[in-house]
Amino acid sequence: VQLQASGGGLVQAGGFLRLSCAASGSTFSIYGMGWFRQVPGKEREFVAAISWSSGSSYFADSVKGRFTISRDNAKNTVYLQMNSLKPEDTAVYYCAVRRRPYSNSWSTLLGYDYWGQGTQVTVSS
Repeated sequence: VQLQASGGGLVQAGGFLRLSCAASGSTFSIYGMGWFRQVPGKEREFVAAISWSSGSSYFADSVKGRFTISRDNAKNTVYLQMNSLKPEDTAVYYCAVRRRPYSNSWSTLLGYDYWGQGTQVTVSS
């Protein structure tokens, strides 16, 4: 599975962005997709995830109520709508594919099999 993330950019605090991540290749094996983010010197952290079949979604506490995640199964694409952005949301955002219903939580890195290249999101104060 190959992943192509897009939609990052520079936005003022309080603004919004929508990230997209399109999957190609063996997309039949997608069980779910997630978004993580990382700033230099820190570990990659979970942002949101969605189950491909049920559409159930999961969010980090830090983004609940501001971010939403959705998917378009026909296009094999997941979206992350980010509203009310804060400077602390600044990071490189990565999308990832989860192939199976692993016992690992949706929020752990080990629960994902493929990763995209990342897209930079910068929120100015």
